[in-house]
Amino acid sequence: MKELIYHRRFLPALRSFGPRPTVAIGSYEATLDQHADRVFRLSHALANQLGVGRSDRFAVMALNGHEYLELYHAAFLGAGIINPLNLRLAGKELDYILRDSGTEVVFVDQHFAEALEQAVPSGSDSPIRHRVLIGDGDAACDLRYEDLLAAAEPVVPEEPEENDPVVLMYTGGTTGLPKGVLLDQRAEMLNVYHFSMAFPYFNPGEVILIQTPMFHAASMAHLLAAPVSGCKFVMLPTFDPGGGIAEIERHGVTHTGMVPTMVTMTLNHPDFEPERLQTLKSFVYGASPMPAAVLDQLLTLFPEMELSQGYGMTESSSLLTCLPPAEHVPGAERLRSVGRPVPGVALSIQDDDGNHLGPGETGEVCAKAGNFMIEYWNKPEATEEVFEGGWYHTGDAGYVDEEGFLFLVDRVKDMIVSGGENVYSAEVENAISTHPAVLQVAVIGIPDETWGEAVHAIVVPHEGAEVSEAEIISHAREAIAGYKVPKSVEFRSEPLPLSGALKVLKRELREPYWKGHDKRIG
Repeated sequence: MKELIYHRRFLPALRSFGPRPTVAIGSYEATLDQHADRVFRLSHALANQLGVGRSDRFAVMALNGHEYLELYHAAFLGAGIINPLNLRLAGKELDYILRDSGTEVVFVDQHFAEALEQAVPSGSDSPIRHRVLIGDGDAACDLRYEDLLAAAEPVVPEEPEENDPVVLMYTGGTTGLPKGVLLDQRAEMLNVYHFSMAFPYFNPGEVILIQTPMFHAASMAHLLAAPVSGCKFVMLPTFDPGGGIAEIERHGVTHTGMVPTMVTMTLNHPDFEPERLQTLKSFVYGASPMPAAVLDQLLTLFPEMELSQGYGMTESSSLLTCLPPAEHVPGAERLRSVGRPVPGVALSIQDDDGNHLGPGETGEVCAKAGNFMIEYWNKPEATEEVFEGGWYHTGDAGYVDEEGFLFLVDRVKDMIVSGGENVYSAEVENAISTHPAVLQVAVIGIPDETWGEAVHAIVVPHEGAEVSEAEIISHAREAIAGYKVPKSVEFRSEPLPLSGALKVLKRELREPYWKGHDKRIG
């Protein structure tokens, strides 16, 4: 039986939860029955009006919205392979992705239609056959989304196979050109099952708020599991801390998730008051290390809320480990951990030669699981390299303790080698983040004639706060060894540069320092 496909959850859910309010974004609301009718019409339109087959790619470049959710669900019901585009792509990256993927149909909203046209102009050389405009506006597109649905029939597409590709999601391209991560139905559904076991809140009547962008793997489990579990699925068009606070109050949101940058922005927003989030039963964070000071603040402000952490990546659809609420004890050592592998995932810490390391030994985090990608699209050598020895090599440095809890110390490429000593930037950032004047901090290695690299901290203080370089260095020295302490501190008033997934772009921070040097860190 084909159990690991979305058909087997979506269609039975209609019988159980069809009349329930399911989707809410801004003024738009729909029951599951109404949502399904639009998904089936969209599936019919993809095949009959746009010529998209099951193995063809169609791209989406839009803010979060009910149309985006419909496009995802149409893909998972077998109507094609969705290629969700990062909204912060440069023009050359966008052009490369569309040509590399062979995508010929793009769904775009008015916010990004002009950027798409500038990056990939219409004409004989364009790889795009159809540009479909989502929502209102006068952008240059040959078709409109609502017109497609109006002319289509609500026909359920033929059931896909478990090994049918369903998502082609390009990574951020922090070094070189973006890589397309090709994921099949089985991997994505295993991820949903893993997520549901790790975070068991997909139950009828719960209200789940999506604040992460829908082009990001962090949103995947929610957008697949919530609508078919009797939950109400609330979305923000784009992350807005004040808007998120308001939506939690308005809909009585019971569960949400954010990356650490979002958490910091929410806690520091003028509209933030703990009582405004009183309906939240649980909260999941992940995608990058949570500053220790921010985590302490959450535990203090919301002692009754269940906090959980997830760790994974796009290539694993995305979840690998979970740190459950029971381990979120203030001051506990395991609070620095990202948890243990979820069922079906095996971890191994390996050195540069592929040797498996024991508890407490730091090396590269490697994993095996059924929820990993098929391949990097059109990149067989990169695929072979990342799965060397049969293990997926994450690029993260870490260690496990005696009971299998994983502790991340850094990205391998973010490790600073100073005077022959390895300095993990995340450890230094954690030490600095606990200073009350610090709003944001990023630590990088910069060229040094004596030590090869010197530890350099870039700090954004809270508005109105005054702090000196000496104070930051002294504060860090209280928590970490002397060789890890920053040799220099740079202060900025503007926020640190962020990727579309709201991770700090350290490549951009390093660039001015390494320009003209032979050695360069990716």
